Amino acid sequence: MVERPSSQDIHIFERKARERFYRRSKTQFEDYDFLFRWSEAQLLDRLQDIKRDFPRVVQLGTSGSAEFAQKLKEAAKAETLYRSDAFLSKADFICEEEALALAPQSCDLILSNLNLHAVNDLPGALVQIRRALKPDGLFLAALPGGETLYELRDCLMRAELALKGGVSPRVLPFADKQQMGGLLQRAGFALPVVDSDIVRVSYEHMFKLMADLRGMGESNIASARSRLNPGRDFFAGAAQMYAETYGEGGGRITASFEIIFLIGWAPHESQQKPLKPGSAQMRLADALGENKKS
Repeated sequence: MVERPSSQDIHIFERKARERFYRRSKTQFEDYDFLFRWSEAQLLDRLQDIKRDFPRVVQLGTSGSAEFAQKLKEAAKAETLYRSDAFLSKADFICEEEALALAPQSCDLILSNLNLHAVNDLPGALVQIRRALKPDGLFLAALPGGETLYELRDCLMRAELALKGGVSPRVLPFADKQQMGGLLQRAGFALPVVDSDIVRVSYEHMFKLMADLRGMGESNIASARSRLNPGRDFFAGAAQMYAETYGEGGGRITASFEIIFLIGWAPHESQQKPLKPGSAQMRLADALGENKKS
């Protein structure tokens, strides 16, 4: 029998580096938070479409605009809102995403905005979130998807291959919609919904894009990354490839950010359930008004 590795055995990302980059970015984060603000608005729109009250709400992560917490509390009609953060003591409580400090069935709504993509054991984190929800509680999240920064990944890879004959991961791996839908189901969520939007951002050049990523606290934390400085030729070559392959004209480039949105519910007996196979009372042809030919 093969045992599933525990979260302590999974080291896709270097969490200490994540903390270091995250803390460094906080002093000027508001200058680089445009993606967070955009996804905040999308999450609030989805929440407002759900005509329910959520008395006890937990927001995982405190990145984003200062007024978002108040807007979230109003949209959820919450009595209490707790903001957790894996690294910052100014949050209501410190909550490592891989070991959530939440009691079972204690929350009506758990929301995460762009902070679950760098979790080593994402399936385990989703299971913990589902367990922390009360029956019929809601999980609502946004996270970067597989199309995010595909242009940058492509150019860095080609430049490194050309110079060194091999590659090191220089852009984080991101899950796609199909994978996230499967993970929601595996974690035990009912009625899962997964959709995405792609935000395309225009930059003067590749180095402006990389400065934005640092400002967001999203520098490379892949455990398998090379710690060696690749040199100026590497970055100059990648920037030239970027301009040639993904240029807009006028010398500018485009960077894509796919944002995946997740909705999942803790199971409850009142929820709609799919019909069992063979339980239909009418043939599809009859429902469509078609007559069977002899």
